[in-house]
Amino acid sequence: MAAKAASGTSVAVVLPALDEERTISAIVAAIRDDLVIGGRTGGRALVDELVVVDSGSSDDTVRRAREAGARVLHREDVLPDIAPLPGKGEVLWRGVAATGGDVVVFIDSDLEDFTTDFVLGLLGPLLTEPSVDLVKATYDRPLAQGETVLPAGGGRVTELVARPLINLFWPDLAGFIQPLSGEYAARRSLLERLAFPTGYGVELGLLVDALDAVGLDGLAQVDLVRRKHRNSDDAKLGAMASEILQVALDRLRTQQRLELSSEPSTDLLQFTRAGDQYRSHVVDVAARQRPPLITLPAYSRARDAANSSS
Repeated sequence: MAAKAASGTSVAVVLPALDEERTISAIVAAIRDDLVIGGRTGGRALVDELVVVDSGSSDDTVRRAREAGARVLHREDVLPDIAPLPGKGEVLWRGVAATGGDVVVFIDSDLEDFTTDFVLGLLGPLLTEPSVDLVKATYDRPLAQGETVLPAGGGRVTELVARPLINLFWPDLAGFIQPLSGEYAARRSLLERLAFPTGYGVELGLLVDALDAVGLDGLAQVDLVRRKHRNSDDAKLGAMASEILQVALDRLRTQQRLELSSEPSTDLLQFTRAGDQYRSHVVDVAARQRPPLITLPAYSRARDAANSSS
């Protein structure tokens, strides 16, 4: 709180959500009670904005998030002249546009063991170290196998896809233990200059682009000990991995380090067993991207209006 007051920094927390009625209430209520109302901060607000951006939930996510104390926006509500695309990165991009905080904290909505230490840990370096522009969380990731929960083993896409890619092509980032973590925070001045992949490749894309923008000394990670959430099945992990690979290829081409003779396919053919046969289905895994917000006239006008009114 002292560092926040000294720097005059405002803080927004953004939660992307899609069908998370089981966990969203507890996360929102904890942030509201501890950090907005100020139960952990002496009655003063550490978090100035608490926003849930819904990605088209069909369950009770929106109502529960609103009743727990968040400002809830549908993705269509933000930058309404731009038709929404599916994907996590899309709602993160719109979440930045919908808030005004100097620092934006992203927290996934499916955490089962959330405490506000997550927010405090991510904010610490940004409020106390002026040279830091982006902070990633690291933690152990349990893996549920039926009724058994292994203390580690989650983060399979990280270990099988993202980490090999990073070590091959961006070794300066190899020290990030959880490069795909959904819990991270950054200065608005950085986020609004970055392109956002609209899908699951958003975390890799932002990390690689942030390295280019501010250098390794502008990046940090903080140990949040443990993160428990709903584990995805292999088919969903395959789609996630494909999107991440495409984002990596795109960044390599942008950096003029790779030239492809043809465009990669954006169809992922997957198989499931059906009796004594296999059934195939095709998943569209095209890795689309949103431009830096600072390049959008609508965003710039909104920021100018907010600054003039303040």
